[in-house]
Amino acid sequence: MSTNNIPLTSSELNNLWMSYQEKTMVMRFFEHFLEHADDKEVQQLLTEAYDDSSDTVSSIKSIFNKEEAAIPIGFTEEDVKEGAPKLFDYLYEIMFLHMISKIEVNLYALYSTMSYRQDIRSFFSQLTVSSQKMFDKCCQFLLEKGALVPPPFVSMPKEASFVRSTDYLSGFHIVKETRSLNTTELSLIHHAIETNLAGMQLMLGFAQASSNKEVKDYFIKGMKLSKDIETTLGEYLRRDYIEPPATHAGKATNSTVAPFSQKMMMYLTNLLSTFGLGSNAIGGAFSLRSDLPMTMARLSTKVYSFAKNGGEIMIKNGWMEEPPKVEDRQQLTK
Repeated sequence: MSTNNIPLTSSELNNLWMSYQEKTMVMRFFEHFLEHADDKEVQQLLTEAYDDSSDTVSSIKSIFNKEEAAIPIGFTEEDVKEGAPKLFDYLYEIMFLHMISKIEVNLYALYSTMSYRQDIRSFFSQLTVSSQKMFDKCCQFLLEKGALVPPPFVSMPKEASFVRSTDYLSGFHIVKETRSLNTTELSLIHHAIETNLAGMQLMLGFAQASSNKEVKDYFIKGMKLSKDIETTLGEYLRRDYIEPPATHAGKATNSTVAPFSQKMMMYLTNLLSTFGLGSNAIGGAFSLRSDLPMTMARLSTKVYSFAKNGGEIMIKNGWMEEPPKVEDRQQLTK
């Protein structure tokens, strides 16, 4: 029996609303990137991503219209400045698309499992697939350009083995050396460093182009936080004589002209901070060395404080669009 004729649940409504915000935001970034893209393959990837995002926005509008729900404002042409100088250099547009598609794969897969109507489940499942395809294309492109550093190679195991001592769980040894990282821990650290390298350049570009002092200071704080995360986690790799990932591509230019609205730059920063919190939680949960979860928790506290401060700035300036809310039934008891 079809469930398409029942009303949207609260989670379906919220996830469609959140997707509308994110997709209208990335469209504005793609517009700026396309204005300056001179590589045909870069143009092709950006155009495909823009068209997919535009189709998604149109689909969400249709669902909202059918449900007689208000269309969110999201981000419009007013949030991007046509003719503004290029804010990021060589290949950053694809590094940005790589980062965003990675986030979308996770978000849409989660949204699909939070959906109950058949059409909404199918909608988010399709978005998950398309985001995965875009991620694959960006990953391959950046690898071929030498702009993406893969995780380190390790020797293949010759036999299966089991942990024999509870010392395996300890990351604090005074007398003897702490055990080396396992591949689970190594992969999660590498992922976090890779993301924060891209985030650090994003914050640098936003900071130098921001005209609002409070916002500029906030982006500088974000730049320093990304560097702190990269340095802290990179030290775990260096202890095992592994160099942390680094790339020559995707640097901020010296432009001081903001191609994006303060509102949109703050929104993206908040989105990345939220995603960072989730990644740190996963990293801490799957790490078997006791020092790593503690480090992840400490970094998460800093990220949470940063995200909370950003929310306060957005509310203060009227930049935070309110998600659909539950009816206030508490008034009935007063």
